[in-house]
Amino acid sequence: MTAINVGIIGASGYTGLELVKILIKHPRFKLNYVANSEGGTTIEELHPSLKGVCDLEVKKVAIEDVVFHCELVFLALPHKTAMAFVKPLRAKGVKVVDLSADYRLPLEIYEEFYCPHTDKENLKNVVYGLPELFRDDLKGASLVANPGCFPTSALLGILPFMDKRVKNTPIIIDAKTGVSGAGKKLSEVTHFVNVNDNLFSYNPLMHRHAPEIANKLGVEFDEVTFVPHLVPITRGMLSSIYVQVNGTFDGYALACEFYKDSPHVRVSKNPVDVKNVAGTNFCDIFVKQKGNILFISSAIDNLMRGASSQAVVNANLMMGLDETAGIVNIAYVP
Repeated sequence: MTAINVGIIGASGYTGLELVKILIKHPRFKLNYVANSEGGTTIEELHPSLKGVCDLEVKKVAIEDVVFHCELVFLALPHKTAMAFVKPLRAKGVKVVDLSADYRLPLEIYEEFYCPHTDKENLKNVVYGLPELFRDDLKGASLVANPGCFPTSALLGILPFMDKRVKNTPIIIDAKTGVSGAGKKLSEVTHFVNVNDNLFSYNPLMHRHAPEIANKLGVEFDEVTFVPHLVPITRGMLSSIYVQVNGTFDGYALACEFYKDSPHVRVSKNPVDVKNVAGTNFCDIFVKQKGNILFISSAIDNLMRGASSQAVVNANLMMGLDETAGIVNIAYVP
């Protein structure tokens, strides 16, 4: 079986590192091109943890090089920067998995919460990369918008129960994430002294991921009450979700049925935690009902299921491979 040449643009950060770790062991993808904005280095110099494992050259990104070396490329870039690469890459026929927010939302919502969009044409051709919701559309797609980490956790928790929800009632999402979700660049908020032995919310009610959650659920923005929190752990995300529902039902059985064909979702009879999904593409879900209130707990690794491993699952589907190809699901326990 012939290898499929792939590349990464934006290899310097945590999601870039996780992509490298997955792709160098992938059974069909060959990591053939790695680039960032500066070049002139190697993977092991950027990420000393890969010394003796991977010493690929990291080049200064150039569209011509990407086209020559890659059938598909992963963009591990900030919003606004990513769309500047998508437009010329798609024009040259390179398939793209974009880990930024640039293609996740309809134009008017994106521009309200982010910035003016410079590639409106490709917004018509994008597939949202949540396999459990858009698996069939992802097969053969040319441009995929990898979901945000918070929306991934929230959507997977809520989706099985949307038909039970009382319409127009609040969907309350109290989510907590590890510090790696903020990326490599240091800020006052993510400084060790501020994060250690501390816990706090940030951008409550108006976080950019709230409209993404609402849009994919097909509800109005004001129906989603989303508050993220930063906790002093490196990786992991836990969403506590509260929904008003009609009637009494077996939430465990309903979720199991909904995800019966989803290899990366595990439904649990006990409360879930982040340790058991660390380093994996799993989303673990627990559900409990009290009266007309449904509590859903959803756990993922923010760097993996919330970014890099989900991106590789999407690439697998795009290229006609089994979605589990190359995806390691042994958790970092203990």
